[in-house]
Amino acid sequence: MFLATLLKGILSISLVFLLSVSQAFAARDTDSYDGNIFPIYAGNGSLVPPSSTLSDSLKNERTSVLVFYLDDSAASKSFAPAVSGLKLLWGTSIDLIPLTTDEFQGKTIEDIRNPGYYWHGEIPQIVVIDGKGKVTLDQTGQVPIDVINKAISDASGLEEPSFSITIKSFNEYNSEPSKDGYTDPR
Repeated sequence: MFLATLLKGILSISLVFLLSVSQAFAARDTDSYDGNIFPIYAGNGSLVPPSSTLSDSLKNERTSVLVFYLDDSAASKSFAPAVSGLKLLWGTSIDLIPLTTDEFQGKTIEDIRNPGYYWHGEIPQIVVIDGKGKVTLDQTGQVPIDVINKAISDASGLEEPSFSITIKSFNEYNSEPSKDGYTDPR
């Protein structure tokens, strides 16, 4: 009898728990917070945290690509696959540094080694800086990848990639850039 009552109690608690759990919603076209945008909307969680800092990049005279974004911005969510595409196209020949703007809000920064110095208050924003600290691109919005590639080429002295990328969408949440002609093995 005790066992039956205990089982009924456990079943009742489990049923209440299951009915009280709400669904999770994520949407690329809303300013909702869905989590880190790169694994969710670009299929590349390795971009955050960045593998380099602007200070280190400038010290090592490497080309830096700063990408300012917010995880709860529809515009940033839409731009995330392009940022992932830059990683695919340029690999380790540049320092790709995606940064949320939360830490720069309301601050005036005068140090050119601090990425906040380059942020203008709009997202997404992309800034390409050569190894000497010269800005070769500073634009906001959905900047075409060809424009970014030209700026990276100018900053680094490297030729633009000989292939282009396309953004493949798996569903309304996930997409990833791929090289043209690449066949997905799935």
